[in-house]
Amino acid sequence: MKTILTLFFFIGIISSVSAQSSTWDLQQCVDYAQKNNITLKQAEISVKINQNNSTQSRAAILPTVNAGAQHTYNFGRTIDRYTNTFANTQVLSQNFYVSSNVILWSGLAQYNNIKANQYQYLSSAENYLQQKNDLSLNVATAYINVIFSDEILQIAKSQFKITEEQLSRTQKLADAGTLAKSAVYDIKAQLANEDVNVINSDNNYQIAMLTLKQLLNLDTLNNFNISRPNVDILNNELASLSVQNIYELALKNQHSVKGAEYNVRAAEKSLNVAKGRVSPTLSATGSLGTGTSALDKNIDAVNIVGIEQAPYITETGQLIYQPKTEIITSKKPFADQFNDNVNKSVGFTLSIPIFNGLQTVTGIKNAKLTALNAKYTQDLLQQNLYKTIAQAYANARAALNKYNASKLAVEASEQSFFYAQQKFNVGAISTFDFNNAKTRSQNAQGNLVQAKYDYVFKLKVLDYYQGKELKF
Repeated sequence: MKTILTLFFFIGIISSVSAQSSTWDLQQCVDYAQKNNITLKQAEISVKINQNNSTQSRAAILPTVNAGAQHTYNFGRTIDRYTNTFANTQVLSQNFYVSSNVILWSGLAQYNNIKANQYQYLSSAENYLQQKNDLSLNVATAYINVIFSDEILQIAKSQFKITEEQLSRTQKLADAGTLAKSAVYDIKAQLANEDVNVINSDNNYQIAMLTLKQLLNLDTLNNFNISRPNVDILNNELASLSVQNIYELALKNQHSVKGAEYNVRAAEKSLNVAKGRVSPTLSATGSLGTGTSALDKNIDAVNIVGIEQAPYITETGQLIYQPKTEIITSKKPFADQFNDNVNKSVGFTLSIPIFNGLQTVTGIKNAKLTALNAKYTQDLLQQNLYKTIAQAYANARAALNKYNASKLAVEASEQSFFYAQQKFNVGAISTFDFNNAKTRSQNAQGNLVQAKYDYVFKLKVLDYYQGKELKF
């Protein structure tokens, strides 16, 4: 039993380590960011609020129905509303009602408000999708930066190893008397510089990785690795593209463009709402109510118990006598009172706006300006979009040219360093010349990597505007 428990324990550890050290590709990073990024979650909440407002504006055209009940104790002298008699004792009364109101005409303000809220909801939904795409691009940028920083780190480590091997050879040549002892110290100084480069490159790599984790809202303490895709640079990738074609595609698939269009429509409908406020409003109301009172009683019988003098006399002064009666009552049941005291009402209200301190006129003017501003915002967005695409295309072409030039520089610097290394080993050149050749080779390699991933990023930006999926 102990052996089995130990086996499960080690399996759990292996599974945990395996899960923590799994590598993520770009698509996995994008999917995780879109599910866990806090800013995107806030944008999603804003969409749901606008959706609720759109639903509420539709429900506003339905009749309003309200019901209520009142349970009242009256003390002292009061008139009971149901028996219309004075009471000097505690009286319990109850009231029940249902009322309804519906707007029959309001100058189409309600209809236009429904459309305005619907367009605002659609605009917020498009803005949310735009933020998702922007987040994808930011993740891709951080992802590429991690790969770039890692390659720079590997170059620094490779250069350190080369210098370390050269130090060993130089030490042997110096011991044999082929080279001066000063050459050993020069190589050691170079090795120290190479070590600093490795440390700085590793620090840049860790910062790039941390930036990606934070963008994903990922626990920075977890072991997290990304896959290194094979990136091939093709010189003909830009040949089939043009600024105008990319711009036309962007107008169709960029959610910010669609969102701006919905904003214009919403502003136009809001203008119609403001204009509708100058129209008369016709509404209908209706109510149904009933109530009960403790003073309300049934008359069960009237008994004559004698004769009594009336409080008045005839014109000749003769006394008048009348029967003396006794009224026998009983408490009127709740159900009977509920049915007998029912009251109903139906009414129509016509409200005609005449003057309200210029509020309606000012509202229409401001709504016109808001609609005009929304149109300007849309035009400015399209202009900036074309400018951004043109700049991105030019940057991509420049990055490709830089990459091709950097490849030639690497080939030349590597050949130069190879011959410098051969000459240094036989004492034909100084340590200074050797280090210069090595530095040129290292810089050329770094420039090539930078140009390579700069071009890759610029292509991803163009893919982004074309609505393509960001992947390697």
